[in-house]
Parts: sequence; structure tokens; C-alpha cells
Amino acid sequence: MAEFAVFLRGVNVGGITIRMAALREALGALPVSGVKTLLASGNAVLSTDLEGATLKARVEEALRASFGYDAWVVVLPRQAVEALVRSCPYPPDDPQVHAYVTLSSDPAALDRLVALLEGDGSEGAQDDGAHVRLSPVALAWRCPKGATLDAPLSKATAKPVFKATTTTRNLRTLEKVRAAFG
Repeated sequence: MAEFAVFLRGVNVGGITIRMAALREALGALPVSGVKTLLASGNAVLSTDLEGATLKARVEEALRASFGYDAWVVVLPRQAVEALVRSCPYPPDDPQVHAYVTLSSDPAALDRLVALLEGDGSEGAQDDGAHVRLSPVALAWRCPKGATLDAPLSKATAKPVFKATTTTRNLRTLEKVRAAFG
């Protein structure tokens, strides 16, 4: 049995509210065990014999059926979460700057996001020099506290083209997810 982290996009913001007890129940109805939810932003860890892509599809189906919204998730194996936390070059608790990791279920989407940030000219985004590719499915970035929604990466991931494939977490949240594996 493999351990996975499940990161929901867009819950408990924008009118989509999911209680973590209800999330545990919905996930628990799948062929998984040991479901733990973390924080109120849609993070869970669990064990299953399903492959990652199959788990992603089953979780999205369960969320759509249980909560009636167009659900998208990023599913990462435990080892990937641990590697991302270890490889992030930014401190998790800088008093002036937030450290984030944008996760993607599609490496090609993350490639497009990086191209957009690096100014390929297609959509006019500007690189703020504050991002680092951690893996094919993860990009670390930082911005001053209080300026998250104005950060180029935050604005870029809000574009509809990235909605189904990306989600962002504070580095401290990823550390909590890593710790939840036990």
C-alpha cells in the first residue's frame, strides 16, 4: 500500500465550503485507508493500492458527487512531498516573506506557467525572479507578506487555463502534510 497526499484546489474560498469531517467521509468511501485531513484548505493524506492517476480521478469524482462543484486535485506520493519540502530553497517562516509551492498534476501545464513567468511574450506576465522549479510538478516561489494575490505567480495560476491542473500551498502547509504521514 502506498501513501499519498491529496491537495484540493479552491475549497473554502470563493463560496466552495467543505468541512474536513465531510471530506474525510467522502475520501473514506474510496478504496483507501488512514485518511487524515489537515487544515481547512483541503489537504489530506491516505494510503491506497490505487495508482496515483487513478486515485486522482476517483477523488475528483467523489468530490463532484459529494459536494457538487467542479473539483480538481493534485495527488503526490509521500516521497514526492518529502523531496519537495527538502529541496525548497526558501525558509518556511521568514517574518517578511511567504514561501509557496505551486503543485501541478500536469508537468506541461507547469512548463507553460514557467514560460509565462519568464516572459515568453504570449500573455504579458513578468518574471519577478522569485521562483525555482523544484521538480516537473512543483514550483517554489516567494513574495512579501500581504502581497500574495498581487504576485505574478498568483495571478498566473488564477488564469482559467491553470485551474484544473495547479494548486498552491504555503511551504509551512507542505511541512504539516509531510509530518502527517507519521
